[in-house]
Amino acid sequence: MKLQHLQIQTHNIQKTAAFYQDVLNLSILEKDSNSVTIQAGTSVLEFIENQQFDSVYHFAFNIPQNKLEEAIKWTNNKLDLIVIEDATVVANFENWNANAVYFYDNNGNILEFIVRYDLNNAQTEPFSSQSILNISEIGIVNENPLVLANQLITQHNLEFFSKNDNSELFAALGDDEGLLIIVRPHRNWYPTQIPSESNTTEVRIENKGTQIELKFS
Repeated sequence: MKLQHLQIQTHNIQKTAAFYQDVLNLSILEKDSNSVTIQAGTSVLEFIENQQFDSVYHFAFNIPQNKLEEAIKWTNNKLDLIVIEDATVVANFENWNANAVYFYDNNGNILEFIVRYDLNNAQTEPFSSQSILNISEIGIVNENPLVLANQLITQHNLEFFSKNDNSELFAALGDDEGLLIIVRPHRNWYPTQIPSESNTTEVRIENKGTQIELKFS
């Protein structure tokens, strides 16, 4: 499953555009007073301005499986990575065969660079913004994660992520290329103490050759 286009909110378009262009060095495809559209590998990330918006999102980018240490150095030169515990910044997801590091954007959104060792996506070039391959995860908040997950499976022929222990608190749909992460409200976004909240989110996914438009609020 591929997350082709993600649309989320921000309270400040100008600062958001500056962060993604000047800090993460991603290309801006389009910008006006109300929105900014950013190229993130094969995915498109769009922010819509809502000056009353006061919440955060959690989403992740896939990076090459052999570039974790380079990504840490590259990111550390630009901003502070989130310390998880015992001074380490690397999360180990043994069941997912993945490692990840986390940081905040200008909005306080929790961003993630994740390497998935079961993907054949190693690169020889030095790590840069061009190494951001795609948006690989978006967090969706719902009172009943399993119910919503099963609805999406029925309606759109999606599948549970086979590596995840899906539960009433946390469910994942998709695969290593792209995941919808569905959690209950007030569950802290790992690895922070920030509780999850339901925010307007629009995502276009490609699944088994079919494009699907989803909207969550």
